[in-house]
Amino acid sequence: MAESITYLLIGLFSGFMSGVFGIGGGSIRIPLLSLAGLPLLNAFAINLLIIPLSSSIGAISQRRNINKKVAVYMIIGGTLGSVMGALFAGLISMLGLAVIFVAVSVMSVIGIYLDRIAPALARKISPGPRNIIAGSLAISLIVGMRGGSGGTLFPPFLRAMKLNIHKAIATSLFVTIFTAMAGVVIYWRRGDIVWLPATFMLIGSMVGVRIGSRVSLKAKSTWLEIGLTILVVALAFITIYKAL
Repeated sequence: MAESITYLLIGLFSGFMSGVFGIGGGSIRIPLLSLAGLPLLNAFAINLLIIPLSSSIGAISQRRNINKKVAVYMIIGGTLGSVMGALFAGLISMLGLAVIFVAVSVMSVIGIYLDRIAPALARKISPGPRNIIAGSLAISLIVGMRGGSGGTLFPPFLRAMKLNIHKAIATSLFVTIFTAMAGVVIYWRRGDIVWLPATFMLIGSMVGVRIGSRVSLKAKSTWLEIGLTILVVALAFITIYKAL
């Protein structure tokens, strides 16, 4: 019973953060599942199983802010990257992945504020199909190798692609539905899903993302940007700490 409550609370917290910031939630969910005693590949599988349903609730709540044209390009690149990442999971050391993840996180944080810290450079970035597909593929591949769907870094990437923070969050939630589904098929076929923790995590996540999405819609853009920055940086440090 205590374990079930633990999984429920992990799902609730990660779902809330997903709804507020438009992330897949894996960078929060996976470390907590690992601390709860689940093997890493099982944590990866459960995370990807939960994301499509929890992100669907968030995307429905924020549907008016979804940029459908950008979402299509991101789904193309992100789905391919997610499948490749799931296939390659476990082949690269966690330290190596951590270093790559931190480097991408730093670039993503810069992307949030690029139009203010380097406006001339921001104007040169073209949010065209090629850049969106290539960027989402690279992000999903890197994050996919550590059991994620790309959602942690999608909102900062979309800010660099000139979407405002509310549209970036909503579009990210929508895209992660598809990138996670592509990856979870690989883990499902390998038999990595443990159903008891997955069920309680799913219940908690669906409640949490609904609450988080409501908070996100009412929050000011500045506070969302600051909160997303803090979250991405904190997760990068946690990733390095766990890999050492």
